[in-house]
Amino acid sequence: MREDLLPQTRAMGGISSGVRYLSGIPTFNIANPASYSALNRTILEAGMYGNLTQLSKNNRTDKTADFAFSHLGIAVPLSRFGGLAFGLIPFSDVGYSAASSESIDSLSFNKKVNGEGGVNKAFVGYGVSPIKGLSIGANVGFLFGNLYDITRVEFPTTANSYYTQLKETRNIRGTTVDYGVQYSKSLGNKLNLTVGYNGSLNNSITEKTDRLQTLTNGSPDSPPLDTTSNIAMGTRKINLPLKHNMGFTLSKGYNWMVGADFKYADWSNFQVREGENNLGKSYGVAIGGQIKPDATSVRYWNQVDYRLGFRYAQTPVTYHSQKINDMAISVGMGFPLPETNFGRTFSQINISAEFGQQGTLKNNLIRERYINLNIGFTINDSWFIRRSLD
Repeated sequence: MREDLLPQTRAMGGISSGVRYLSGIPTFNIANPASYSALNRTILEAGMYGNLTQLSKNNRTDKTADFAFSHLGIAVPLSRFGGLAFGLIPFSDVGYSAASSESIDSLSFNKKVNGEGGVNKAFVGYGVSPIKGLSIGANVGFLFGNLYDITRVEFPTTANSYYTQLKETRNIRGTTVDYGVQYSKSLGNKLNLTVGYNGSLNNSITEKTDRLQTLTNGSPDSPPLDTTSNIAMGTRKINLPLKHNMGFTLSKGYNWMVGADFKYADWSNFQVREGENNLGKSYGVAIGGQIKPDATSVRYWNQVDYRLGFRYAQTPVTYHSQKINDMAISVGMGFPLPETNFGRTFSQINISAEFGQQGTLKNNLIRERYINLNIGFTINDSWFIRRSLD
């Protein structure tokens, strides 16, 4: 599962509930739509992410890598009527591969299984401040995408044999609703405190499954010789988890910001497939912040945002009676670009890296150590300005 986080907040451990401003400027925070009410400029966000993973089990290791699109979004201020946002972000992705050598009596064969694909979310959101200091907002998202589970059986020692492949396609469609609340208050002349909450309904989406079984006589990329089975398994409803996130941020103008989040999700009612373990409840905590040495300095490196964070989560997965936990340290930087359009347009390149570990070597399980890299490009611009002179 991929959270609704941009590189700016990923670099701070993934804090999001109380994030409203960064370096004293309203920011695009998809995770809590209540933050849209603070917008005073149109913001364009786009980015990519990469993943480097080392998998270990007993004395064996393997490495994988993945690079893909991460987000595209636009947030537009509506003056006293709040703010509007829309975009496209990944919701979840699948990636696994395994192989084994098996036999039935004297017949030996190789069995390979792999999964790929993902689910994306197109969203539109709105946030407004009905009374001073208090903001509310919501995102409505549309989920779409395909998940593929492929099983292939090969007979390397049997001449003139056909290879069999079973491809199960799960087509995902559905609508989700996320919501959020923030309360922001100045503490004296220098500090600002923002307390936030965001969550999601236990949204129900649709999964349509098809199973295609074919015969080939060569590599996985060779065209099938024959289709032995093509079955539409029908559709079913899937209940996504009920989520609750709470957090705060404490900031001092352009200089610094610190914050923390507590995250909870209940996957108990998620309908797993036959043969899969039931899921449980997930708990997590995130701590992070950023500092800008001197926003008024003429030295470039004094105007860069430096970010640091930590997160820990007990995932909803239990395997062989072992809870699967996930933890990571995150770092990042925000590089400002020269202002244009008489100071009305300013941009920033945001980079983040997460160094983490998921799973364990205990009970014959797999430990995953990873580096997640994210890069985003942010443009802040003043649109819809009425000209004084023409």
